[in-house]
Formats: sequence, C-alpha cells, structure tokens
Amino acid sequence: MTIETNRENICINHMINQKKEAFIVKGDCIIPDIKPDILKEINTSGIVCVYKKEVLDGKVKIDGNINTYTIYLSGDESNSVRSINFNLDFSQIITVDRAMDGMDVKIDVKLKNIECKILNERKISITAFLEADIKVISNENVDIVEEVKLADIQTLEDNLKISSNIGTGSVRAYAKDTLIIDTIDNLAEIMKIEANIVNKDIKLSYNKVLAKADLQTKVLYLTDDNRINSVEGKIPIMGFIDMPNISEENICETDYEIKNIVIKPNAVEEHSIYVEAEIEITCDVFKQKEIKVIQDMYSPKTNILFTKKQLQVVENKESVRNICNIRENQTIPEINGNKIYDASVNIEIEKQTLLNDKVLYEGEVQITYIFSTNNGLESKRTTIPFSFNQDFPGVCNQSSIETKIELQNQEFIVSTDENIDAKIDIMFTTYLIKNTNINVIDDISEEESKNKDTSSLVIYFVKNGDTLWKIAKKFSSTVSEIERVNGIQNENELQCGKQIFIPRYNG
Repeated sequence: MTIETNRENICINHMINQKKEAFIVKGDCIIPDIKPDILKEINTSGIVCVYKKEVLDGKVKIDGNINTYTIYLSGDESNSVRSINFNLDFSQIITVDRAMDGMDVKIDVKLKNIECKILNERKISITAFLEADIKVISNENVDIVEEVKLADIQTLEDNLKISSNIGTGSVRAYAKDTLIIDTIDNLAEIMKIEANIVNKDIKLSYNKVLAKADLQTKVLYLTDDNRINSVEGKIPIMGFIDMPNISEENICETDYEIKNIVIKPNAVEEHSIYVEAEIEITCDVFKQKEIKVIQDMYSPKTNILFTKKQLQVVENKESVRNICNIRENQTIPEINGNKIYDASVNIEIEKQTLLNDKVLYEGEVQITYIFSTNNGLESKRTTIPFSFNQDFPGVCNQSSIETKIELQNQEFIVSTDENIDAKIDIMFTTYLIKNTNINVIDDISEEESKNKDTSSLVIYFVKNGDTLWKIAKKFSSTVSEIERVNGIQNENELQCGKQIFIPRYNG
C-alpha cells in the first residue's frame, strides 16, 4: 500500500561534463579583382561568432564563423598596404560523455592563433586554431520527500542549504552605433577590427533581469590617400530578460555571446563607420534554499519499504572579483621610434593552483603590435608572463572552481625609441562551487504489520559502528525511548561494549 507524503519540487542545476577541445578551421580566400596582388602578409586577425549550439546524445555541435582581416603588402608599383576581409565558416561536432538532447550547454570558443599562407599572388590560405570550453548542464526537477503521513513513523533527517535554479532565460540584444573618424579622412577600406564585451552589470527586479554591458570596438582603417588611422568607442548593450519568481536576493550568472558582427563604411554619413553586433545574453538565476532531507525511516509497528536515489546538488556557489594589474617596460628594437597603429592583447591562463584560501594563476599576456617602418608596415608579437593571487576564503586543493577573465583596460606609451610602457588590467572573477551528493527517499510503501517480539526489554551490548538510530531501527524501538531509559544525553556516550536497555515500543 502506498503511503501518502508531502513533497517539495526543486530544480537541481548541476554540471554533467566539462571539456576543453582544440580544433582547426581552414579556408582559402581569393583576392578580389578590385584589390592589388598580395606580396607579403603583415598581420591576420579574427573575431569568432557562434550563431548556433546544440546538445545531441553524447555530442555537442557548434556552428559559427570567424570574421578575418588580413593586412598585406601589395605588389603594385608603390607597394602600398592593403587588406582583405574573409568569413571563415565552421561546423564542429565534439564528443562529450553523458551529454543528452535537451540539456543546456555553455560554450566559450576562443581564437588561440591564426595564420595566413600565401598560395599565389591572388590567393591565400587562412588557418585558425580554436579552443572550445564546453559545459553541459542539467536542470532536473526532483521531488524531495519532506513528510511521511504515517502514525509512529521514525525519520532520520538532515537540513541542507543548496543553490536551487529558479529560472534560465535569454534575449537577443543589438549594439548599434556610428564611429566618427577624422574629417580629413576619406575612408578607403577597413583593415582590422577588435570587439570585446566589457563593463558587464546586472540588476534583478521582480520577474525581470536587466543586463547591461558595453561593446568596446576598435577599427584600424586606410584612407584614400594611403594613410592608416584608427578609431574606437564603446557601444551600450542592454537586454531585459523575463524571469518569473525572481527577486533582488537571488544570485544571477550572465553570459554574453557575439552571434554576428557587421562593421562597414557608413553609406549615409561621411567620415564614419557603422557598427552593428547581435549579442545573445543568457542568465541563470539561483536562490539559496534550505531543504529537509529524510535520510532514513522506519516504523516500529509497520514494515516500510522504500527506495533511495542519489542526487548531486550545488550546496553553495560563491564568487570573488579582483583586478590583476600588469605593468612592464618592453624593449622592441624594430619599432625604433616609429608610430604604433595598433596593439591587440590576448590573455592565456596556463596553470591554476588551489591553496588554502587562495587561488594562484600563472599565464601570459600576448601583445601584437602593428607599427610603421621605412618599408611600410610591420607586426610583432611579444609576451609578458604574469602570476596573480586571488584571495578566496574557503578554497582548498580539493575545491571545484570556475574562472572568467575580462580585459578591463590597456594602454601602451612609447617612452623612448625602443621602449614601450605596457599597462594592462585584467578582471578575474573566480567562482567556488561546493558540490555534494545526497540520498533522497523515493518510492514508499507499507506492508503487513510486523511480528512483534513480546519481550518488554532487550539488553544489548554496543558494537563498533553502532548509532542510536541503527539500534532503535534494528529492535523496532525509538531513539527517544532508548535515551530516556538509559539516561543518554549525548550520542558520544554510546561506547563500544557498553550495556544498554532497549524498551519495546508501545506507542
């Protein structure tokens, strides 16, 4: 016979699998007829856009493109500097154990390196080296038994605080604006673009999440009189995500992903560049919830049958944010006092070490300079190794953490002909995730009444590993009765070999 219970439904959010996988995307590009032959590649860069991602059984599929720009020395009479823009499409299927259709996935695809090879004066081959950081997540609704409606039921309970998912939502936002260039510049072509999402912020109100950020954009361009210049700006990003049953006390994690980006000369307004980016904002909202978990149960009068299932839950999720300031004077003889047109930054974390109350990061900052020379334009990559200590109370070498980094600021000042003062600020956000496994009662049923022992009292000698609960359950008594009869006030008084009296339950 099924026993009536009170249950609470909660949504448990836990990571099924996390995986990093590198892959390569290649493509050939034909130089358009309106552009001169390519003689030498100077610099190739790209922006990754992921426009589709899906979870399949045992796999994750990623569709996107890399918006590439190659700056090159042309083969015309004046050996002018030109550029070519090419979209490199990709579709990648990655094996991820335990992934199942219907699960959520978070994917951060990073461009690790990009190379350009000249096949002939009218054709180049571009090879992009990408790394996908994949997190497959399950949001499972489960019923937790809080109360068993049966007279004389004895329950062993544990109170636990967990992070319960109360909503996941997304919205498409668009960052649109016009970057104004110098009035003396007549735009000939765009040579290189950079786009990063910075200044991320969220605000929770009743049933809604307001997500705000800036699209930080820098454009290197060529004028019709063969001068190189640049323009940069920050374009606001804003999105409202409807999320029922949330409030300011909840915890919100937000991700921004560039789905598509268009940067082109403005056809309407002279001396300007039009920027439009499509961005998906995704947020997961959690609340700290205290639940009562029944670990075990029995009835002194009735045979109770039940099953258990194990759940992995996030007991708590905390975060800290701090800025790593990198300051270094670099000596680059090749620059020799010439003008620097562009400096792009790439950050690599190579190692993280978990210590008591601290996370130690080690990595390097890669800087690619584009600068003028007597022969036109050149590029050079330099590296700055760094280490950063993130203080985080509660972290130990067994902890599970996640880390997000964001380039906050970069400044490069030429101090002498060969020396550059590099100032780079990186925001580190570290998440401490406390996972735990719990056993919860599942199906419960009642059988016929027990054949009761007629003895009113049992003398028992405590064995190694015994607890009051185990003894009471074994002899169909109760913990409270054993404590009363034996004058036990503390479980620690239950020592191996000790004689105790176990009364028969007469409730």
